[in-house]
Amino acid sequence: MTKTALVTGITGQDGYYLSHLLLNQGYRVVGLVSPHRQPNLAKLGNLATQVEIYNVDLRDPLALLNAVEQLRPQEIYNLAAPSFVPDSWKDPLGTLDLITGTATRLLDAVRQVGLSTRFYQASSSEMFGDVLSSPQDEETTFRPKNPYAAAKLHAHWTMVHHRQRYGLFACSGILYNHESPLRPPQFVTRKVSLAAASIKLGLAETLEMGNLDAKRDWGFAGDYVRAMWLMLQANEPEEYVIGTGKLRSVKELVSIAFDSVGLNWENHIVINTNLLRQDEHFQLVANPSKAKKNLGWEPEVSFEALLEKMVQTDIERLQNGSISQATEGKLLVD
Repeated sequence: MTKTALVTGITGQDGYYLSHLLLNQGYRVVGLVSPHRQPNLAKLGNLATQVEIYNVDLRDPLALLNAVEQLRPQEIYNLAAPSFVPDSWKDPLGTLDLITGTATRLLDAVRQVGLSTRFYQASSSEMFGDVLSSPQDEETTFRPKNPYAAAKLHAHWTMVHHRQRYGLFACSGILYNHESPLRPPQFVTRKVSLAAASIKLGLAETLEMGNLDAKRDWGFAGDYVRAMWLMLQANEPEEYVIGTGKLRSVKELVSIAFDSVGLNWENHIVINTNLLRQDEHFQLVANPSKAKKNLGWEPEVSFEALLEKMVQTDIERLQNGSISQATEGKLLVD
């Protein structure tokens, strides 16, 4: 029997890579997409004709109940969330409803229909926030610092409570930063890759940056969606921290990206103190040993290979005109 997987957030970076993985595994993939998100379906590219799209307002509990009852999925991957964390300050209540509300409504729908659906909740390392110790694992205390992180934590505990009270197969992946050529340009990894590509092609000269000492645990999105899938194939539903276990500085990010196209980053980076962020994390780094032990999961794509792929993809995009770089000699990273 062909398995059906429902995916919220299918038009995002993770939705694309997850859909690709599931299709290769022989799944029927159905994206639950709110009407106002229809224009984003173009982001699926070649996958748009391979997945099914079910139009539904994720804020409507009855509509979601009907979708679950009609489609009767074996697996649900709830990836619905704003993609850019700082934007959550602009609409805290909207962020809470999209993240926590969608998770709650989907879990309630599974329970009401009486299915044995396996449910994945996309949690985030942002939930750890102002950490007291590093690296972080599944037992680390949560201390969220922004509305996005607080909403993710609420959804995380809602999932746990549904599992404990109703016996649902519900789990979550606490994912650290994961990147790809599909990242929107407001993310620092993509800003840097686009800058390196633009400077290499002579379309720009400099890139303004803030704190080069800021650090992250960066991995490849394709590796991380594989972890999501593995969680739903396990015998027991549990939480898993997913990351590389390696802290990398923004300086390393810039150096590797520029070096991949033969550029010396020091000739092109301009420090702008106005770009420093007060809520910067320095010690968010994963301890993914549980995922390695229980799921056999490890990241396969190196940081260097990831950045090289991102830069080369942006070079190709600029050359073929699929993106354009309006330039006054510099690019800006916030």
